[in-house]
Order: sequence, then structure tokens, then C-alpha cells
Amino acid sequence: MGVDQDEGLRRRGCSCRKDDFLPEESFKSWGNYVRALRETPGRFMDRVTTRSMDSTELVEMKARSQHDMKKTLNWWDLIWFGIGAVIGAGIFVLTGLEARDDAGPAVVLSYVVSGISAMLSVFCYTEFAVEIPVAGGSFAYLRVELGDFIAFIAAGNILLEYVIGSAAVARSWTSYFATLCNHKPNEFRINAVGSLSENYGHLDPIAIVVIAFICVLAVLSTKGSSRLNYVASIVHVLVILFIIIAGLAKANTDNYRDFSPFGPRGVFKASAVLFFAYVGFDAVSTMAEETKNPGRDIPIGLVGSMVITTFAYCLLAITLCLMQPYKQIDPDAPFSVAFEAVGLGWAKYLVAAGALKGMTSVLLVGAVGQARYLTHIARTHMMPPWLAQVNERTGTPVNATVVMMVATSVIAFFTSLGILSNLLSISTLFIFMLVAVALLVRRYYSAGQTSPADRNKLIFFLVVIVGSSIATSAYWGLSDGWVVYTVTVPVWFLATLGLRIFVPQAKNPKLWGVPLVPWLPSASIAINIFLLGSIDKDSFIRFGVWTLIILVYYFFFGLHASYDTAKEFEKEKGGVGKDTQLRNAEEGGVVVSN
Repeated sequence: MGVDQDEGLRRRGCSCRKDDFLPEESFKSWGNYVRALRETPGRFMDRVTTRSMDSTELVEMKARSQHDMKKTLNWWDLIWFGIGAVIGAGIFVLTGLEARDDAGPAVVLSYVVSGISAMLSVFCYTEFAVEIPVAGGSFAYLRVELGDFIAFIAAGNILLEYVIGSAAVARSWTSYFATLCNHKPNEFRINAVGSLSENYGHLDPIAIVVIAFICVLAVLSTKGSSRLNYVASIVHVLVILFIIIAGLAKANTDNYRDFSPFGPRGVFKASAVLFFAYVGFDAVSTMAEETKNPGRDIPIGLVGSMVITTFAYCLLAITLCLMQPYKQIDPDAPFSVAFEAVGLGWAKYLVAAGALKGMTSVLLVGAVGQARYLTHIARTHMMPPWLAQVNERTGTPVNATVVMMVATSVIAFFTSLGILSNLLSISTLFIFMLVAVALLVRRYYSAGQTSPADRNKLIFFLVVIVGSSIATSAYWGLSDGWVVYTVTVPVWFLATLGLRIFVPQAKNPKLWGVPLVPWLPSASIAINIFLLGSIDKDSFIRFGVWTLIILVYYFFFGLHASYDTAKEFEKEKGGVGKDTQLRNAEEGGVVVSN
């Protein structure tokens, strides 16, 4: 009895035994591990052809966290979580940077383009979140429709997205705090440029303190975090209204004479970076597991918050460029400095305080969302299951929250905002493209029902949609011409039309569905890939290096852990039937022929 009691105490507390990290059969001994490595090709093929079921994500995966997350959120909470997650460093810092360097006053068009792209992705996310209301967000959606391996690649980039996003916001927090104190941002940072490069040499201890504070709030209570978030967000909205009204009162239309000094290429280049300003809404989808009525609350929360955010961004961008010539905009604290430039020096303190509140909300929602992503990934054992544990008292994933915030602190301490924002946009656009592809697969393919001919047509049209979008994006990035677009754009259109006419839909959404399928998801694929063509080469190199790192981890650890877990689950179920083989990721590979 004493042993059992001790075991229970360890499980409820912060258990850190080997079995909490590598409990699978492949890691029981060196002999087992060597044998697993030899079987890597077969195991890899099993995981590539494996797709999960909705019920697996909703029931079996959740059960691996030992305790359920508390269902405390409604649509009102989600709207404010969405606003709190999105309106932060992107609008208050990157607007000035991109207006000055890439787009000029046409930065408002950049926000329109990235806003359209984000809204298309919101629709795709919403249908999945309603149908599969779990903490895993896009990771869970991709496991169900595209399989374990694709889901893991996305998962690695999801984690990168959240760590980088929060790190960027934390560094921006320092910039606005310095402005509030009448100092330059780097005066509040430790200068180590002599030992490190310019992009990594301004060390930011204030960012570490802010992240630690946010971490404590995130682990205490989701509902408490929600209440704090929407109180802070209401204050934030009031500050935004003040910026717009007071700023437009000082508007100088002469600043708009040279509306687009860098041309369309500048607009789209800025749009690719400013997509950073919209990331965060996907964190709302990770809260579906804690939502009281997902079918009603998630569509209202996600779509509602994105409409409000896009409208606010456009008005703020217009206001900034009417207040000050784009060449004079400050890249670190553009709105605060703009008010000082038009003779409203006192207002810069109010703006800086409002920006700090907004960024605090973004950090809080990001901490809540990223922990839930990591929790669901760990439920599959692709990451150590220790990270999947949910605290019985708080109903929050404490381990995952702390680990993610520690990683965020390390990145925020060293790395400049410019590097962070570009790299973040690549990861986000890549993931949103995959979610749109997954939605088309969900609508047009159902194992055991879709004929081999229709399945092959679906694959063909998807390949052509993605391929033509990549060709368009590559041509945009490499050439100033237009001839190739006369081929790639019609090919994309015809492939989407072919999917609409020649492949019957296999499933209809039960509660809420994306309108205009396949046009809307196909457009989401095209615009996300197109924006990737405007991102700089160095960011793609960093993205490639990170992808290589997560692949190394996958082939040496994640693959074998998830494979063992799936096979153990299969044994517990007592074998699988043909229909289950077609879908269930936790019960073996998919049968690809009917």
C-alpha cells in the first residue's frame, strides 16, 4: 500500500523518472534501441502511411494526460483570447519597420493581403476545431488527415512558431518599456556585440523577467488567464481607439503623396513579414478542449476576433503613415515616437503603456496555446510523455508550459526582432498551407468509401494546386516579369475547378463548415505559398536547418517512441479490423488500396 501511495504522489507531482521520458520498449535497453534503429525504414513507412481517427484524438489521446482540462471557456472568452493573442508586437513594432523599409504608406495594403490570407486560414482551422476539439490544434488535424510524419514536421515548426513568436514579443516589450522610461531600447539591454554578432549581441534580461511572470500566470488557471486577458485587452482596445482618433486629428495627407514608393514587390514583401502580426489566432484553436460548446463558441471566437483584428490593423497602419513621413518612422517604437513628432509628447506614454498591455496579453495567450500544443504532441509520444501530464489541481499542463517558456526565454535573451519575425512567418505560412491541404483531404477522401479512381484524381489535383502555387511564388521571388503567371495562375484555377467537378465530396461537416470548398482552401494554399516567395534567403536557410534538426530527433527518438506506443495500443485493443486499419493511427498503418 505504501508503494502505491508513493507512486500516486509521484504521478501527481513533478515526476522526473526515466519512464516519464522514454518509457517505450525500444528504449528499455541498448539492445532494444539498436534493434529499433535497424527497423527504422519499416517503422518509418508504417508512420508515413498512418492516419489517426477523430475518436482517437478525442478520447484515447486525451486519456494519456491523466487528468482532463477544465471546460471553462465560452465564445466571449475566445474572442478576447483571439484579440489578446494577435494584437501586440506585430502592429506596434513591425508596422513601422515595414513601412519605412519595404512598403511606405502602402503598408496598409500589406495588412489587407496578409489579413485575407489569415482569414482563409481561420476558416480552415475553425472547421477542424469544431470537429476535433482537442488541445493539439493543427498537429491533431494533420495527424487525422495527412498522417503521423507530416504532422510531426508541422509540429516541430509549430513549436518553433510559438517559441519565436513569444520571444519576439518579449523583446518588443523591452523596446516599449524603454520608450516609456525615455530611453532607447538597447540602453535596457546588455551590449555583447563585441563577443557576438549584431543580430545576437544585445542581451535582453527584461524579456526574461516578463516571460517568467507570464509563465506563473499560465500554469495557475486557464479561466484566470482568460479573465486577466480580456480585462487587459479591453484596456488595449481603448488605447487603440485613442491612437486612431488622436492620430487622425494630426493627420497630414501630404505623407500619402508617395503612397507606394517600393511598388507591388514592396507591398508583398512587407505582407510576408507582417503575417507575423496575425499569428496567434491558432492558439485559440488549441483551447477547443476547454471550450463548453465548441460548435457554437469556436466559430464566433475565431472568425469574430480575426475580423476585429484586421479592421484595427488597417486603421492603425493608415494612422501611423498619416502622422509621420514613412522615412522618419522609428523602427523600435513607431507609434510612441510619431506622437512625439506631431507635438503630443504626453501621448507617447499612453501609447507605450497600451502597447505593453497588448504585448502582455499576446505573451499570456501564447504561453497557454503553446503548452497545449506540446501537451498533445507528447500524448502521441513523439515528444516525452512527461510533457503530456496535466496538473490535477490547476487543470493545466504545467510541465509543457514551463519547458516552452524556458525555451522562449533563451531565444528572447539573444535574438533580434528582425530575424525572429522573418523566421516566424515561414513556419506559420508553411503550417497554414498544410492545414488547408488537410481540409481538402478531409472533404474529398474517406477511407473505405472513396474509390481508388477518385483518390488518385484527388492526389493529382492537389499536386497541381500546390505545384502551380510554388511555381508562381518562385517566379515572383526570382523575376520581375509576368509571362509565367499567364501559365501558373490558370493551371491553379483549372486544377481547383477540376477538383470541384470531377471528385465527389466524401464528407460534409457535422456542425460548421468552410464555405466555397474547394475554392477557399485552394486560395489559402496559393496565397500562403505566394507570400513565402517574398521572404529572404537567410530565413529559408534557418528554416531548413531547423527542419533538419527535428528530422534527426524524429528518426532517432520520436519515430520509435510513437511506433511502440501505437503497437502497444493495438495490443490493448486486441487487434484491429479492416476498417480500423484504414484510419486509426494508433492501431497500425493505413491500407492504401480498397
